[in-house]
Amino acid sequence: MKNSLATLTAVAAAGLLSACANQGAGLSATSQPVSIAFAAQINGEAFACGSSYKNVGTTKSTITPSDFRFYVSDVALINSKGEAVPVNLTQDGVWQLENIAMLDFENGTGPCRNGTSGTNMAVKGAVPADTYTGVQFTVGVPFKRNHADPTIAPSPLNNTAMFWNWQGGYKFIKFDAASSGMQKPAMGAGSEHGNAAASGFSVHLGSTVCAGASKTEAPSACQNPNRMTIKFDKFDAAKGVVVADMGAVLAGANVDVNSPGTSPGCMSFPKDGDCPPVMNALGLAYDGKAATGAQKLFSQR
Repeated sequence: MKNSLATLTAVAAAGLLSACANQGAGLSATSQPVSIAFAAQINGEAFACGSSYKNVGTTKSTITPSDFRFYVSDVALINSKGEAVPVNLTQDGVWQLENIAMLDFENGTGPCRNGTSGTNMAVKGAVPADTYTGVQFTVGVPFKRNHADPTIAPSPLNNTAMFWNWQGGYKFIKFDAASSGMQKPAMGAGSEHGNAAASGFSVHLGSTVCAGASKTEAPSACQNPNRMTIKFDKFDAAKGVVVADMGAVLAGANVDVNSPGTSPGCMSFPKDGDCPPVMNALGLAYDGKAATGAQKLFSQR
């Protein structure tokens, strides 16, 4: 009798510990864990700091990337009824906060020395127990979180390298690279930081034309939100991988030159001659012109 009681007590204790662990991971008795894998590529080749990639852009240039990271939010799985079910993200204190996650493919080595050593290639959380057939997410930081002080924000919104200013908010996508044929602009041409010479080609996507009293005050709205909604109706979260290929975005761009008086590459700001092919490949309107096709950055495998 005593042995039976001891066994029952042990089982109950184990169950309680398991329930507590699941609760801490965002799980419940009626939910299931999910981990959505992401990968970064340049023209089909895996992204890696220190690697160079040929045949990029209209000049078939060779580029050496120095950064590649982006924010996603409102991640959801598509159930068998076609409904988008939000993923309850694991609040890990590093890569995920509320409904926001940062994917980071640079490791702070070689040409990526201005980055960070940590990398993150998955979005993790839980969903109600069900059968899921697809995935959906938004590239970008939600407006309510986008225009605040990053120096006091929780991780992953405390990375100042991913931030412009209070008015513009965060860089939803940050990709930087040097190219083999990069030509420096004429003296007097500007860059994102007011420098005279461009040293590479960048793609920084974020909200622009944001109405605010100053660069240190949060705006009431942005004329160009520039958030991308990505949806794959057929995606197995247990086996599939979401692939971000910057080579596809740069295919129509000349990565060896920079429009005079503009930031190096495309920083999403209006009136930049380098932006039309880049923004079009991201499936986003630019300078009042709608994109001519679907986005080319994300695919699945």
